[in-house]
Formats: sequence, structure tokens, C-alpha cells
Amino acid sequence: MREEILSLLNVSRLPGRLTSEQAAPLLGFKPHDVIILVRARLLKPLGNPPANAVKYFAASDVEKLSRDSEWLNRATKALYLYWEKQNKNRHGERRTLKTEELLAA
Repeated sequence: MREEILSLLNVSRLPGRLTSEQAAPLLGFKPHDVIILVRARLLKPLGNPPANAVKYFAASDVEKLSRDSEWLNRATKALYLYWEKQNKNRHGERRTLKTEELLAA
């Protein structure tokens, strides 16, 4: 996978459509971050695909976004907020379990 990313980053011309795995390193994110950016409406896939379909992105749009510092700032903030919320949910569940365990004992 690493070799595929390096070869993609070194091409002189990108293909017209990119998958999430291809778009992510061009934007400076991990492939699993792309779906979060799509859900936050910061990245738009081509063709209005169903939720379970493979998402494709226009290479020209990805290149523009990779050079847009304001967009990168918003995208990074969206990821921080997403993971902060996920971590709060996880920690809240753990605290609840511990409280329930104490009450049961």
C-alpha cells in the first residue's frame, strides 16, 4: 500500500477519478478520515453515490483542496471534533459501566 501511495504521488498526471485511498494522501489525511470529511460535507464524492458504494473524487478538486489552507484548517477541525466526540462517547460508556458495576457489588 505504501508503494502505491508513493507511486501515485510521483505521477506527472493524476487520473480523473480518485478513490478514498488515493485522495487521502494527496490531501494529507488517512483513508479512514475521508469518510468523516464526506459526512461533514467538506469533501464531495462524484455522482451522488449510495452510502455503501465506493466513493470517487475528482482529482482536480482534490488538488485544489490540497492547496487551500482555509479548507485544510476546516477539515482538520472537523476531524478533531469528530474524534473528540467519539472519545467522549467511549469514556462516558466506560464510566457508566464502572458506576453500574459499583452499584451491583
